[in-house]
Amino acid sequence: MNPDGAFRGHLRTNACGANLNREWCTTDDYEAPTLERSPEVYHVLKAMDETGVDAFADIHGDEELPFNFIAGAEGCPNWSERLKGLQGAFLGAYCRANSDMQKPIGYEPEPPGQGRMAVCSNQIAVRFDCLAVTLEMPFKDCMSNPDPERGWNGSRAGQLGASLLDALVYVQPFLRSDEEFWGTLPNDDDYVCPTSKY
Repeated sequence: MNPDGAFRGHLRTNACGANLNREWCTTDDYEAPTLERSPEVYHVLKAMDETGVDAFADIHGDEELPFNFIAGAEGCPNWSERLKGLQGAFLGAYCRANSDMQKPIGYEPEPPGQGRMAVCSNQIAVRFDCLAVTLEMPFKDCMSNPDPERGWNGSRAGQLGASLLDALVYVQPFLRSDEEFWGTLPNDDDYVCPTSKY
């Protein structure tokens, strides 16, 4: 999504200098997304509005936490038992599909109702009332499943990406369910509130 910025060596900002993970709605400081400031986000969000979104994953790398983890929508105003159940089931299935994924370590959730709406996954969770997560991968190695010889690498990242599909297939029947499905799932699918302390 960021070819111009990546070409210039930027991890987060596009050629205009805009952080594309903070361009998903207007803030007190700037209007977003716009064709001038963040055309990448403008066009992607326009396409999403046309098609709708049932599940969403934003793929990132994290420089600080040496784990694979997801950041969810806990701080969003529409966080509910349904979204909590979806996130728990998704992460449970993801862990079963790939031993490089884990549940307990991640970003500390934003306080209820205080989610930053300009952040991609938060905006999508609210805009479409759907399962929306950010997948974070380590830059060096994964402490929950270390590989001293190769560390975290492209092959493992590719396998983690493929396993994401297994998790989506597992939660697909529940994505737009009107039933209280979260009460019928196994304990392994319970939501776990993450912590950055390890």
